[in-house]
Amino acid sequence: MDKKFKRTLVTTALPYANGPVHIGHLAGVYVPADIYTRYLRLRGEDVIMIGGSDEHGVPITIKAQKEGVTPQDIVDRYHNIIKDSMEGLGISFDVYSRTTSDMHHKTASDFFRKLYDKGEFIEKTSVQLYDEKADQYLADRYVTGTCPKCGNERAYGDQCEACGTSLNATDLINPVSAITGNTPVLKETKHWYMPLDKWEPKLREWILEQHKEWKPNVYGQCKSWLDDHLQPRAVTRDLNWGIPVPVEGADGKVLYVWFDAPIGYISNTKELLPDTWEKYWKDPETRIIHFIGKDNIVFHCLIFPAMLMAEGSYQLPENVPANEFLNLEGDKISTSRNWAVWLHEYLADFPGKQDVLRYVLTANAPESKDNDFTWRDFQARNNNELVAILGNFVNRALVLTHKYFGGVIPEAHELQDIDREALNEFKDVKETLGANIENFKFREALKDAMNLARIGNKYLADTEPWKLAKTDMTRVETIMNLALQITANLAIAFEPFLPFSAEKLRGMLNIEACDWNKLGEIDILPAGHAVNKPELLFEKIEDEVIDAQMQRLERIKQENIVANFKPKAVAPQVTIDDFAKLDIRVGTVLECSKVKKSDKLLEFKIEDGMGGRTIVSGIAKWYEPEELVGKQVCFIANFPPRKLKGVESQGMILSAEDADGRLIVIGPTGPVKPGASVG
Repeated sequence: MDKKFKRTLVTTALPYANGPVHIGHLAGVYVPADIYTRYLRLRGEDVIMIGGSDEHGVPITIKAQKEGVTPQDIVDRYHNIIKDSMEGLGISFDVYSRTTSDMHHKTASDFFRKLYDKGEFIEKTSVQLYDEKADQYLADRYVTGTCPKCGNERAYGDQCEACGTSLNATDLINPVSAITGNTPVLKETKHWYMPLDKWEPKLREWILEQHKEWKPNVYGQCKSWLDDHLQPRAVTRDLNWGIPVPVEGADGKVLYVWFDAPIGYISNTKELLPDTWEKYWKDPETRIIHFIGKDNIVFHCLIFPAMLMAEGSYQLPENVPANEFLNLEGDKISTSRNWAVWLHEYLADFPGKQDVLRYVLTANAPESKDNDFTWRDFQARNNNELVAILGNFVNRALVLTHKYFGGVIPEAHELQDIDREALNEFKDVKETLGANIENFKFREALKDAMNLARIGNKYLADTEPWKLAKTDMTRVETIMNLALQITANLAIAFEPFLPFSAEKLRGMLNIEACDWNKLGEIDILPAGHAVNKPELLFEKIEDEVIDAQMQRLERIKQENIVANFKPKAVAPQVTIDDFAKLDIRVGTVLECSKVKKSDKLLEFKIEDGMGGRTIVSGIAKWYEPEELVGKQVCFIANFPPRKLKGVESQGMILSAEDADGRLIVIGPTGPVKPGASVG
């Protein structure tokens, strides 16, 4: 721990209050921030963790319009869901507030006004898209159109979610207003801009020279932006939801959400500590750490620091340990597609299993690259690691103590080589685990903690106290004393990661608190101390529980396919005479088999009422041959015969293409005589 800092201020990216929190948010920001903060508290450090909901911006107004409610209704709903679910997972904020609070409005307004009075803004007139029918300028998310990079027809005015390209609304091809569906026009408007180029030299020195220890993904992204040179960026928007711009001539304008939101860290600290907040923001002996996802690196490492530099009295962050993205079952998490594991739903579906999710998200944390959450891995880590390693050791240690010593810790006697070997394996755990947390390597730190349980299991397996109990209880006393000391070490080591389980373990050990300085020691629990009866720390998760979650995701996937389905354009018009040329009949499938040397073709023997025929159809990808035998199908009877893979096909079976591209054979809804005409 760097001794020059007297205190630490931890901030977490403000979740957007237009939806609940999902596992991507947790793995990227909140679980690592909580681990880090709990670790510092365990060490006795002066640390506070600041959080809150980001409640301004266009997505909230769009959601409110769709639901026919006010933006305040939306943010009230989701702020409470987010706050309650964070508490449910044990994310231990010292304050969790919101950007619609009076304190925040005043703080952000005063911050803007100070920069304005110092002449730190540029006033510029530019052209923006304007919806004449709605009589309003269109913020980025109020515009959709075709992406100029990849051709996605549903790109937003700030980003194409298909290819990830950052856009300006005026870049879109065929832009459309999300409010009225009309084509917007270009119209002039006045805004205030932050001249980021003015602060580029200081930002370059501060980051590229003074903070080379930052994570490569953070340092690299900052360097890329700085090498491309920073440009002035608007800090105001034409919108009726947000913090009004506090200057004359700014009617109908609010602070842009990226300017307003990070000031929420300051206003929330003021709310927590109205009399002493400044020492956490303005004292050089305070270390400020921003926990964020990679999509917020630019805002927290370049834009917000430039704002603080312009204001002049605030400390800059010491580190910004941004994580990459967590995917779900191989696909990008998406709020709009409901492709996510939502925290509030997880807590309802898995009561008492908060630490299982915390463990899995830490073990799979996207610290250096995007990573993937799967339900099968979730189950395996619970059953094979939490239950079989950690839970198993704790249970064995306590059960044996009750069996042989009535739940009272026995004396340790002379150590043997096997004891010393086990102790030697974890003598450096405090330094190793602590260094990994301090360097934001939470996955490695979690391995350090779990390794203690592995050492304990191996120690009991190697010493076999249940066998020695028949001949040498003195030896058993030493073994069980050391096993219980390892158990107490586990309560300390897992406190930052698994707070609910650590608390439960302390209850079983009959101790109220853990002392970080005792980690790695073998005298944590005194001989004669009574421990309580063991309870299972974790329980096995069965296949049917995971199957239910997988089925839910499959339903969501199918719903998204249907929702995004676009019918093909209608073919050119034909006359009734054209249609009459097609002889469409009903036939019964007598036989069906795969065509040799083809993955796509099925060969049908059809009873057509006219002596029978063979038809080859390219639907093998979607049907097994046996499931089609006996079915009635519609086919075109007057196609000229043609050979496919050596088989003569005498017609075409009709099928419809589903939203996911699947071909579904068309047939009558009731029994029809083979050969009946369709028309």
